[in-house]
Amino acid sequence: MEIKGSIALVTGANRGIGHAFARALIERGAAKVYAGVRDPSSVSDADLSALRLDVTQPEDVAAAAETAGDVTIVVNNAGVAGFETELLTGSFDGAREAMEVNYFGTWAVSRAFAPVLARNGGGALVNMLSAASWIPRPEYPGYAASKAAQWSLTGALREGLREQGTLVIGVHAGFVETDLSSFTDAPKISAADVAEQTMDALANDRVEVLADERTKQIKHALAQPLQQREETRTGP
Repeated sequence: MEIKGSIALVTGANRGIGHAFARALIERGAAKVYAGVRDPSSVSDADLSALRLDVTQPEDVAAAAETAGDVTIVVNNAGVAGFETELLTGSFDGAREAMEVNYFGTWAVSRAFAPVLARNGGGALVNMLSAASWIPRPEYPGYAASKAAQWSLTGALREGLREQGTLVIGVHAGFVETDLSSFTDAPKISAADVAEQTMDALANDRVEVLADERTKQIKHALAQPLQQREETRTGP
């Protein structure tokens, strides 16, 4: 996938990993980057084109696909944690929000922009996932379940969009240095590192990014017997 000269949309691009994705695209030569956010006034980066987009609102998604009809790269980054719901305690509200934003939001944006990408030659669709896609987390099962669902969706999109020539990339990372992971002192990688690895995957048509060693270990453990997988459970 050629990044130079491309037109990209990054959801949740006003901060954190989303802003790192947007900056990396600009630095790799993207001609335009739409920053899809709930509040366009929150986009302070003058290199980005703010676009109102709440991924849980169908009218916003439809309007964004109409406005950004020139897009060739879509990065589904917008997400929430839902960490306040533990396995046996806490309201389900946070878990429901995580599913609405992380899973259904990604699905809605991908569905709306699939024909846009097809019209523009296929392009690429990038989904920001997590090592939690593969690890059950009793501390925050709602978030983990939403990321597992998003991972499954990413595979379905890869199969479903293959004929139209769309590259579908799943990006997995453990803890990243953002507000989302401020609750833990566990080792973290930078948002810029995640973004740069993703740009390399785009440039080389790779369908998966395993952004840190912890994530690589967890992915490898999926092919192991359950007892060995249990030994790798600690982490994001």
